[in-house]
Amino acid sequence: MVGLALAHTELSGFDAGFSAEELSAQGGVTRFAAEVMRPIGRELDRMTPDTAYQKGSPFWDFHRAFASLGIGSDAIGALDARAAARMEAIVISELGWGDAGLAVSAGAGEMPMRAALASGERELVEMCTGKLGCWAATQPDRGSDGLMLYADERHPGAKGNVGNLRAKFAGDEIVINGQSSAWVSNGCIAEVALLDIAADYGDGFHDEVGNVHGCNIVVPLDLPGIARGKPLAKIGKRALPQGEIYFDGVRVPRRWAVATRDDYPIKHAMAWAHAGTAMSHIAAGLARAAFELALSYTNQRRQGGALLADLQLTQFRLGTIGAKVEAIKAMARHVADYTSTSPQPHPYFTAAGKAFCNAEMLTVVNEALQLFGGLGLTQEYPIEKLLRDARAMQIEDGENNLLLMHFGFLMTRLNREGWGRK
Repeated sequence: MVGLALAHTELSGFDAGFSAEELSAQGGVTRFAAEVMRPIGRELDRMTPDTAYQKGSPFWDFHRAFASLGIGSDAIGALDARAAARMEAIVISELGWGDAGLAVSAGAGEMPMRAALASGERELVEMCTGKLGCWAATQPDRGSDGLMLYADERHPGAKGNVGNLRAKFAGDEIVINGQSSAWVSNGCIAEVALLDIAADYGDGFHDEVGNVHGCNIVVPLDLPGIARGKPLAKIGKRALPQGEIYFDGVRVPRRWAVATRDDYPIKHAMAWAHAGTAMSHIAAGLARAAFELALSYTNQRRQGGALLADLQLTQFRLGTIGAKVEAIKAMARHVADYTSTSPQPHPYFTAAGKAFCNAEMLTVVNEALQLFGGLGLTQEYPIEKLLRDARAMQIEDGENNLLLMHFGFLMTRLNREGWGRK
């Protein structure tokens, strides 16, 4: 009797039905991730923050090479919604497989251009073309709490947190004051920013129920009154530069605002949803990278006269985290598809996807390192770097517990409207 053939897999695992275009994109990005991202990510991980991101460093080599791939938001945006969601899932997860920090830098770098393209304003598109961007949405005193979208999520009687970085609209001008937090990805070196901040349109920062008025503004970062902080020294994602941006009476034309009082809530929600979806895909790629390292190591390491991979306990452990890798990937793709095709998507569901994918990813990476034994703690193997990168992602783009709190709030309100009560 002939044994059953082994399963069909693609580079990303148990996948089937990819189009020729999708397979081509996956293969190209995987090669780029292996040949460019991983070596540069490891090199930057060992450099000090004051040297890692200077002009001429490997960080800029990555961004030049990434730009030449032709997989930016303008290319994927030409596809229909469902096809674009599938392609982004394939591409972003492979970038996360290469290096999570560089993947976030690439994604954050495109945020101003995405907003400019959506606005249809040629001036803004030209302002962003060929420039590294950032998304300045987090502040020293307004972090994950700035993601609350509803008045009844706050303590009774409390108003929304305005934060430290603020815009005041006056006629045809906007005046910007304050600072971002140190956690703005690319913030310390970016050339253009998408600001996502509180706004005063002449009647204060709050509406009648205490929600904060906001705005999105595309701003070049070489204007008078703008200064930068130093890049953060961090335990993980050291390939990703993060640092403050300071604004002191910075004046910009009102036409640079891509979201104002009326359309800000939906554009803010969709920007957050896009970022959370990308973080889910990056988690899928990082989890797969750690799993593959553990698979390869256990198929080489002998203990007690046998390969570790031939021991049933090891096979159980590999099977457990292998199933989690597939679950993370499936959740990330589901969130992306829903967000792209639903008539009424919601960032709180995206937030739940980000929290789930990242939490399960940390479990995978931790167990993968455990299978290496003591060697996993050394810099001789890349698994210890993946663990540090994975740990950083539990807080980045919204702390996981707070994100799940938001999802729980959404579910309770849906139930009060009748969902799930039959």
